[in-house]
Amino acid sequence: MSSLNSQTIIGNVGSEPEMRFVPSGKATTSFSVACNEKYGDKESTEWFSIVTWNKLAEVCNQYLSKGQQVYVEGRTQTRSWETDGVKHYKQEVIANKVIFLGQRKQENTEEIGEDVPF
Repeated sequence: MSSLNSQTIIGNVGSEPEMRFVPSGKATTSFSVACNEKYGDKESTEWFSIVTWNKLAEVCNQYLSKGQQVYVEGRTQTRSWETDGVKHYKQEVIANKVIFLGQRKQENTEEIGEDVPF
């Protein structure tokens, strides 16, 4: 039986993108995206941690900014680590496509997609 791991998110960037380089030299940029939902007189916000790699990471770091609306496609991945004997888990969206929807640091709308090895 086939399986599918896919996320599509439209929301606002909640933190300034943070780029770093892993030991192999590849660029990675992380940022959060907030999706708001209104129902009646109540509102809730769901936060997503987004991770991009390579050229997509460089473009996101250069052009995305906090508050900007963005469309993200990718897959969900759970990362785990241990600190002082306590196991921690974090779910992230590994993006393979990002479309800048709102105003950005430069004038043009940009669509960047890149196949990310699984």
